[in-house]
Parts: sequence; C-alpha cells; structure tokens
Amino acid sequence: MTGARGPFTAGLRSRPGTVIRLGAPGAPVVTVRVEVPEVWDVVRVEAPLDEPVLSVKVRALDALFPRAEFHEDFVVKLNGFEVLDENASLADAGAVDGSIFLLTHRRRRAVR
Repeated sequence: MTGARGPFTAGLRSRPGTVIRLGAPGAPVVTVRVEVPEVWDVVRVEAPLDEPVLSVKVRALDALFPRAEFHEDFVVKLNGFEVLDENASLADAGAVDGSIFLLTHRRRRAVR
C-alpha cells in the first residue's frame, strides 16, 4: 500500500542515511528494498521502472557487500523466484513500488 510518504516497505529498517538513487534527476521513481541475508543488511533503492535489474543489483552489492568480487556470483530474487534476465527492466521483472528483492549468493556456502 502506498501512502503519502511512500510504500510500507520504505518505513522498515534499512541502512540509515543510505538511499541509492538511480535514473535521471526529477524522473518518476519507485522505491524498492534490497536485502542481503549474508550480511543481515538492507538498502532502499529509488529507481525508475525502466531501470535494469542488473544496475540495481550492482549498486546494492557495492553498498552492502563491497568485498563481492563478481556480481555474477549473486542471484536476485523477487517474490521467491530468481530474476532470470537481469537486463530486463524493473517493470518487466514484476517490481512495483515497495517490492522487496533478495540478493544472495548463487551457491550455498559452508558455515564457518
């Protein structure tokens, strides 16, 4: 549900003071949330619906998991399903204002 202050998910805990803005200044944007469970952290991203999922993924990795060497090692999921074409726009992937993306390692990793 989107209110005067944005979607419900925008009010959930995320990294303080960190909002990643993509697209041209002044362009209409939606707010999505990107979660990385390996670091137990979240970032909000404001992007136009025609922004590729890949650019959201790369910017979120830079902010939340800077030691990630290759973005190909990570998978993006929306509504529990992998986004197979990361070059597709947010709209084509099914994102709406307030969507939550999960960004996690493609392969399971051993617990240390």
